[in-house]
Amino acid sequence: MCNLYRMSKNIDEVAKWFSANNAATGANFSTEVYPGYPGAVIANGEVRSMIWGFPLVLKSKKTGKPLKPKPVNNARTDKLDSYMWRYSFEERRCLLPLTAWAEAEGTKGSMTRTWLAVPDADVFAVAAIWRDSDEWGPAYSMVMTDAAGDAAFVHTRMPVILNPGDYDTWQNGAPEDAKALCTAWAGDLTINRTDEPWFRKSAQ
Repeated sequence: MCNLYRMSKNIDEVAKWFSANNAATGANFSTEVYPGYPGAVIANGEVRSMIWGFPLVLKSKKTGKPLKPKPVNNARTDKLDSYMWRYSFEERRCLLPLTAWAEAEGTKGSMTRTWLAVPDADVFAVAAIWRDSDEWGPAYSMVMTDAAGDAAFVHTRMPVILNPGDYDTWQNGAPEDAKALCTAWAGDLTINRTDEPWFRKSAQ
């Protein structure tokens, strides 16, 4: 599952790229986005700031009191009809712009970051869904599918990368038409295996 992605373009560039209004003026985004932190999404024709991950409230086994919410940042395509995702998928689909996403590779305790991206694409979009939450306000989750091609040598799953011609269908089409887009990317990918430690602390 993807727990880190990179967005190296500024909000004005993203708005122009996706022909969207910038509703995130003044928002502070890190180049590397982690679960539970703000990221930019395109929803209803606007670039908006939302938290990456739907809040999942757990209770302490010892006290029974609520714990700090956990961000559930990936939605599997085979689970989109489940209670947690269903209404967001049917009613609130959005685009998540990024320049690359990362997966962990290597042995436990010494995993490193492997970055994957669409070749020659300054920015590309993956499928996402969103909802309002009491805990964090608007929150989004990345839609994941079974990996194929080169990506399958890195991880068993990958984000649903959308062709530009499918952006409108994903956001505004019928649920069954949007679901048909939830397949592995058929094009090429660039894979950059690095020696960056996977568990490097967030810059935020």
